[in-house]
Amino acid sequence: MSTRAVERAWCVVVPHHATGARLARRRLADELAEVVPPALLADLVAVLAELVGNAVRHADPLPGGVVRVAWRLRPSADGQLVQLRVTDGGAAAGPRIRVAAPDATDGRGLHIVAGLASRWGVERDGLGQSVWAEFDPAPSPSLVTAG
Repeated sequence: MSTRAVERAWCVVVPHHATGARLARRRLADELAEVVPPALLADLVAVLAELVGNAVRHADPLPGGVVRVAWRLRPSADGQLVQLRVTDGGAAAGPRIRVAAPDATDGRGLHIVAGLASRWGVERDGLGQSVWAEFDPAPSPSLVTAG
């Protein structure tokens, strides 16, 4: 894994179908495996899976029956800031964190996103909506002090 901070960006389209999340996860993992630490990559893959899965389950597709998936790396003083963005055709109700009963089979996806990402949000425009999540770089181990 390289620790050199460089700016990179990717944008791909995947089918507005359950296979779209699998394709997006694979592409992200392939592109970032040598660039970000393994623990961060696992978080990125989990969040991207949730965002694409939510787009497929709850939103309309973009023209052509697709969902647009993008990620961007930006250098910072502490490493790489990573942003994920999933754009779909929008839905009547925007994404929001729900309260799920302990025995519910769904409703926890955005809790996972909020728990793993540094911040997340939703942007709407005339074409649809984008749900994004950002991951701040972890401080260098030499900068972490015991309290």
